[in-house]
Amino acid sequence: MSNLKDRIIVVTGGEGLLGKELIARCREAGATAISADIHCETDLAKGTVRMDITDTDSIRSCVAEVQKKFGALHGWINNAYPRTADWGLPFEKIPPASWDQNVAMHLGGYFRCCQVVLEHMKQAKGGSLINIGSIYGFHAPDFSVYEGTSMTMPAAYSAIKGGVINLTRYLAAYYGPHGVRVNAISPGGIFDQQPESFVKRYEAHTPLGRMATPKDIAPAATFLLSDSARYITGHNLVVDGGWSL
Repeated sequence: MSNLKDRIIVVTGGEGLLGKELIARCREAGATAISADIHCETDLAKGTVRMDITDTDSIRSCVAEVQKKFGALHGWINNAYPRTADWGLPFEKIPPASWDQNVAMHLGGYFRCCQVVLEHMKQAKGGSLINIGSIYGFHAPDFSVYEGTSMTMPAAYSAIKGGVINLTRYLAAYYGPHGVRVNAISPGGIFDQQPESFVKRYEAHTPLGRMATPKDIAPAATFLLSDSARYITGHNLVVDGGWSL
């Protein structure tokens, strides 16, 4: 297991499916891991901060509170997944206003977090930030896996995650001279009680023959946050069971 002893790590969207496992894995590795989520209340003794990634003042407040309580901020994972109520409409039915809002919330939220957090790490002369991307940020979806279900791959998601991956490269180059590392993790599909027909098709497409679990993804984050990855920056680590081969 990667060693994160005495590290202070913040995970946005820490109350979600993947976020909870990222928190747990960081703590197992020795870190003080804080869940920064719009769905929790601020209680740093319990490792939670209420934070909205679409609000720069909220992000600044979170960083200030963590710094005041713990005296440092070593790592940050942009994992939150904000989206509108009409998320998942077919491409031809997406209202332009919905597209704009989703890009602003999700990609814009990651931008806001990066802008605040990376400047803090620059002043500290070190730190590691991870953006959660997706296989659909660099690979076209296979729409056949969704046949017979109400599911689809939202167009905005592909655009957002593609932007997240390339923003990661940009920031790695920009902040590298200051000793700050920026990487991305692109998970494959994570099992979350999807329809059986979708799961079977997805698994048939995947060389390892199954969907991911959060426990498959989280170790990649603890590795990239640790000194074991001290010479890795600007990388998009794909964790997809071979789906994108």
